[in-house]
Amino acid sequence: MLRTLDIRDMLIIDRLELGFQPGLNVLTGETGAGKSILLDSLGFVLGWRGRAELVRQGADQGEVTASFDLPAEHAAHAVLQEAGLPDGPELILRRVNTRDGRKTAWVNDRRASGEVLRALSDTLVELHGQHDDRGLLNPRGHRVMLDTYAGLDAELDATRAAWSALARAAKEREAAEARITEIRAEEEYLRHAVGELDALDPQPGEEATLDVARRTMQAAERIKTDVARAGEALGLQGAEGLMSDANRWLIGAADKAEGRLDDPLAAIERAMLELDAAQRGVQDALDALTFDPAELEATEERLFAIRGLARKHGVLADDLGGFAADLRDRLALLDGSERDLGDLQKAGRAAQVSYDAAAEALHAARASAAGGLDAAMAAELAPLKMERAVFRTEIAAAPAGPEGRDAVAFTVATNPGAPPGPLNKIASGGELSRFLLALKVCLSQAGQGGVTMIFDEIDRGVGGATADAVGRRLAALAGEGQVLVVTHSPQVAALGGHHWRVEKRQGAEETTSTVVPLDADDRITEIARMLSGDTITDAARAAARALMAP
Repeated sequence: MLRTLDIRDMLIIDRLELGFQPGLNVLTGETGAGKSILLDSLGFVLGWRGRAELVRQGADQGEVTASFDLPAEHAAHAVLQEAGLPDGPELILRRVNTRDGRKTAWVNDRRASGEVLRALSDTLVELHGQHDDRGLLNPRGHRVMLDTYAGLDAELDATRAAWSALARAAKEREAAEARITEIRAEEEYLRHAVGELDALDPQPGEEATLDVARRTMQAAERIKTDVARAGEALGLQGAEGLMSDANRWLIGAADKAEGRLDDPLAAIERAMLELDAAQRGVQDALDALTFDPAELEATEERLFAIRGLARKHGVLADDLGGFAADLRDRLALLDGSERDLGDLQKAGRAAQVSYDAAAEALHAARASAAGGLDAAMAAELAPLKMERAVFRTEIAAAPAGPEGRDAVAFTVATNPGAPPGPLNKIASGGELSRFLLALKVCLSQAGQGGVTMIFDEIDRGVGGATADAVGRRLAALAGEGQVLVVTHSPQVAALGGHHWRVEKRQGAEETTSTVVPLDADDRITEIARMLSGDTITDAARAAARALMAP
């Protein structure tokens, strides 16, 4: 609900503070007094596109501040949270327009863009009048109005969920088809590569093992001869034989050497033990260096094959096993593609059936609600002196989407037998206003609410009982919310719960507009002026009192 509107230096307003109330708020005044400036100023702070020149002559900048009360479930909370702006039970919008045209806005004292203001505006205010292109005249909003009237939240949720499931199934099927197409394009390569890798079956760490074995066998060819010669030099024909002879000769001479040969004999014994160890080591080395030349050839062949495959596929030799597993997985996907694709197609058909059922249920509910809305509109139009007019809610086929397959359009025929057509093509200005009011009443009865509704001279061109019917419907709309109406009709003004008069004041150097709150006596005077003109008679006052009587 709009609580306050503070305007500074806008057009012909220097400073104006207004406090609005729940119920029906009425603004009256002579033509040209500045009522439209109030709406321009409110539209400015809400981010609407309007006049280019708004700053009052002589001022550096104009400023408008509006405050709103937000119930806990108000839709504006979601907009604030999505924009990362402070949220709470009170919403304060402030917007400044400088002389050079720069505009700056704040939401709850935080800088905000014009898009955020307009998003908030959609949840806060509805402006209706004879040029209401955002509401009744915009066919894109007719389906939403019908759904609101019918209370089709459950049906809409079911259809949106079914549409999401259908879109998800289609996306999964398309992704699978793309993957399969990509793999089929390289099927020959995959099968050949997997065959090569499976045939070779390289193991992690095998390349290093083969490389060591190859280098060992290559080295053996070069050192085996020297090792064999060393073995011979240590054997009976060499060191072992000589040491044995020396040992035998010394033993034969030891008895006569008076112990002088005991230490040499002990040393020779130790040396022969070490010599034996050396001989065993040399023999072991010779055994290790003895290999089949075919083994070297086989080792080299496998090592080169592993390294060749690693280079071919651009991976490390130790990663060939994992690379082969990846290729096998891709082949498995291809081999099972027909089955998997069949499952996805089956799921897609099931999702289509679910969506068709949800969309058909939504269509049936809309068709039923259309008849109810047409009947409700007929009942509302009769007191507005449009009993001969025919309002029709037409439902046509539309491309499938998250909200079904229906296009909804409101059409009217203002005279019996005349073909129906779009509202803005068939109805005159006064008729259009009354169609709009009747529709708002029907939607309000269906539970639509939560916004401040502003009606700009919606009663233009009507008077008497028709104007009274318009006023009573505005009062009914305001019963559980807030309605602001700019009016020239005394019948409408008399039904207001709160009344302001817009006045233009002519000074020596400038003209300003102001808004004056009216008490009970002032209201009688204002309504009497609206009845009789500049000269307010006792009869006009009496008529005003009669209009205001409960």
